[in-house]
Formats: sequence, structure tokens, C-alpha cells
Amino acid sequence: MRSTLMGAGFSAMTLLLSMPTARADVIDGSWCLDSGRRMSIDGPNIVTPAGTRTKGDYSRHYFQYVVPSGDPGAGETISMQLLNEETVRVHEGGADVIWHRCGPSVS
Repeated sequence: MRSTLMGAGFSAMTLLLSMPTARADVIDGSWCLDSGRRMSIDGPNIVTPAGTRTKGDYSRHYFQYVVPSGDPGAGETISMQLLNEETVRVHEGGADVIWHRCGPSVS
């Protein structure tokens, strides 16, 4: 009986370890608005909606940066919080705006 239970436990453990792991959600990636605005985050690097490359404060689910000079709203602090794998809340201009992951690019 004991060897049967140990065998079943070993089989269950082997099954769990062989299952593919789910990719954890992160704020990194390309984000879009229906209006056509886009931005891209890669670790502490961001390409702003105006197309400027700059750096910000990064964590897996949060990003914050100061809008660089030359971009609309220069000097303003923009903060973002990942709500789920496909949605991020962006606080800009005193309001929250919901952005979504961009779909595949069409060439």
C-alpha cells in the first residue's frame, strides 16, 4: 500500500513539473489607444507616444516617467499600472486613461 501511495505521489509530482509554466504578466510591450497613439516599454526604457526614447522607473507591473522636453506635456509625470495582461491604466494630465496591448503589426 505504501509503495502504491509513493508511486502515485511521484507520478503527480512528475506531471506537475512537466506542465508548461504560464508566462507572468509584465508591463513590458507595445501599448495602443483607439486614437492611434502608441508607446512601447522595455524594462526601464520607453518610447513615448510622441516617439521619444527615454527612461523611467520600472517594475513588472508599474512604470513611471517624466515626459521629456519636446513632447506634449513636457515635465509632467506619467504613471502606469498594469491591470491585467492586456490592459494598463495610464495616469496623465490628471486623468486615468486605459490603454491596451497593441495587436500584430501589419506591413
